[in-house]
Amino acid sequence: MLIGPSAALADWISPESGGSPNADKVDTLYTIVLCMGIVIFVLVEGLLLYSIFKFRARRRGPQPAQVHGNTRLEVGWTVAAAVIVLVIAGITFAFLGGIKNPPSSSPTGLQGASGVQLATVGALKTPSGKALHIDVNGQQYIWRYDYVDQPRLTENRPVYAYYRMVVPTDTTVILKLNASDVIHSWWIPRLGGKADATPGHDNYTWFKIPGKYAGQIFKGQCAELCGEGHADMRAEVQALPPDQFKAWFERQRNDLLASQKALAAQRKAGVGQ
Repeated sequence: MLIGPSAALADWISPESGGSPNADKVDTLYTIVLCMGIVIFVLVEGLLLYSIFKFRARRRGPQPAQVHGNTRLEVGWTVAAAVIVLVIAGITFAFLGGIKNPPSSSPTGLQGASGVQLATVGALKTPSGKALHIDVNGQQYIWRYDYVDQPRLTENRPVYAYYRMVVPTDTTVILKLNASDVIHSWWIPRLGGKADATPGHDNYTWFKIPGKYAGQIFKGQCAELCGEGHADMRAEVQALPPDQFKAWFERQRNDLLASQKALAAQRKAGVGQ
């Protein structure tokens, strides 16, 4: 039943990737460790099967010799296991910087297209100190995205969106995550690892979608059991070229301002009545 649906397969046996450099590095690191594990598994199981066949009991055969230990062999496989652990640790640390540290936005990203000075973020910084900064807030059972770097609404409030995050391509996007109620976990598999959203604590992650994925929508799911509506707490990230992102942002800003004015008018009319 699990083999049948393609949606359940994802990337078969490795993490999903292809949407952001950090996700690609996670996938590559996983594949390297997996291949090393396969080699070790085949070697160990091969020796086990060889021993079972070679030294199996035979009718009227001689009594096999009893072996009570082999110091050289035992020291050898202990040292070999330690070396394997050190190799895996070295490879992991070699990839860790590229997974954790965000790169600068590309010249074709929002920074280059708009010439806007984008804000720096204290916890995660690009080499140029510039990135698109979005606050992500987990709520039972929906995600809210505040675009804190961009032109704001009245009363200096950021433009926001629910459920679907819209971002420009070739632009480093740094997310600051928290939650209003319980612990949630923001996860878009093709854009990197999971990041917990915890009440009273800020957590950070990042992604950068290449320009070739403009127009695509990356889908994800809250990865932390957060209540009876957990299964419905889905998320989407839509990648747009920088110019289209600016147009979307302006429409979103105007729609929010129009909604606020309409609500204020309704309240005023209600008070007058």
